[in-house]
Amino acid sequence: MELVAVDFTSPTAKQDFVRSLRDTGFGVLKNHPLRQEEVQAIYDDWRQFFSEDRKNDYAVPHNGAGGFYPQSLSETAKGNTIKDIKEFFHYYPGDVCPDDLLPKAQAYHQRATDLAAELLQWIEDESPEDVTALYSESLSTMIEGSPKHLLRILHYPPLTGDEEPAAIRAAAHEDINLITILPASNEPGLQVLAKDGSWLEVPCDFGNLIVNIGDMLQEVSGGYFPSTTHRVVNPDGADKTIGRISLPLFCHPRPEVVLSERYTADSYLQERLRQLRGG
Repeated sequence: MELVAVDFTSPTAKQDFVRSLRDTGFGVLKNHPLRQEEVQAIYDDWRQFFSEDRKNDYAVPHNGAGGFYPQSLSETAKGNTIKDIKEFFHYYPGDVCPDDLLPKAQAYHQRATDLAAELLQWIEDESPEDVTALYSESLSTMIEGSPKHLLRILHYPPLTGDEEPAAIRAAAHEDINLITILPASNEPGLQVLAKDGSWLEVPCDFGNLIVNIGDMLQEVSGGYFPSTTHRVVNPDGADKTIGRISLPLFCHPRPEVVLSERYTADSYLQERLRQLRGG
C-alpha cells in the first residue's frame, strides 16, 4: 500500500480524497489552494526566528497558551516516556505573536481554516447516511468561529548526536482534533502506521498538502473515519544536519459542539490534555 497524491482539481477529487482518508487516515492533495510561495515564506521567516534568542521572550506561561515552547516543554506522546526532539510556537488569532511574523501567520491561518471547512464538507458528503446521522451538526459548521484552531510552527533542530537514546523528532501518536492541515515539510520523515503494522512514508514533495484525521473526527463518526498513528523519524546521514520546519493547523470544533453521547469537544480536549501531561 502507498499514499498517492490526489489532484484537488480532479472531477473525482472528493471521492478519491475521502477514500484515502478511510483507508489510511491520511489524504495527500496536489494543486490545492494554499500557495507554495506563501508556505515557503513562512518557513524561511520562522527558521530565522528559531535561530534567535528573542524566541525566549515569547515563552509560554505555565497554563500553556500561545507562544514559544522550548525543547524542555515539548510533548511526550501518549504512552511514551521520552520527550520529542522539537521546539515550537503556538499561534492562535488574537494571541501573542511577533509583530513582524504576524501578518503572514494570520493570513495563512485564515486560508488554511477556510480550506479545512471545504474538506470537512467533502468528508460529510461522502459519509454514509448512518454515519451522517451521528453528526450533531454539519462537520464544516462545527469549526465556524472556533477559538481553538491552532497553528503550530514546529522546528525540529539539526541532530547533534547528544540526543537521548531512542528519542525521535515526534514519537508515534494520534492528533486530538477533527482534521489537521499540513503543507509538506522541507524535509522527509513523516510516516503513517498502515493496517498491516508497517510504516508508510507520507509523500513529502514540496507543494503537496497532507491532511489527517484526528481523534475527534473518529469520535464524531462512530469510528468510521479512523484516527491513524503517525510519527516523524530522525533522518539518516547528512540529513541530520538539516533542521526541519513543519506547519500543521489543528482544526478544532467550538468547545460546546457535541461529539458523541460521551463527549463535547471541550470535555474530550481536556481529557486528552491531561493524558499528555501525565495527569
